[in-house]
Amino acid sequence: MSEAMRPGLLDVVKTVLFGALGVRRKTDHERQTQPVNPVYLIVAGVVFAAFFVLTLIVIVRIVVS
Repeated sequence: MSEAMRPGLLDVVKTVLFGALGVRRKTDHERQTQPVNPVYLIVAGVVFAAFFVLTLIVIVRIVVS
């Protein structure tokens, strides 16, 4: 497997974001025939979850204050 064929960082981020929203185009699913490194998915998922929780905390603090 060459490095040029593997999904890049943007592809991993798109996969995590669309997975969080629960939507994904069929063409994107079919295009990603190369497996994504699970470590990249886990790291991107944790970063997204942390950012999401921090955003919710900030919104709640703004509304409550």
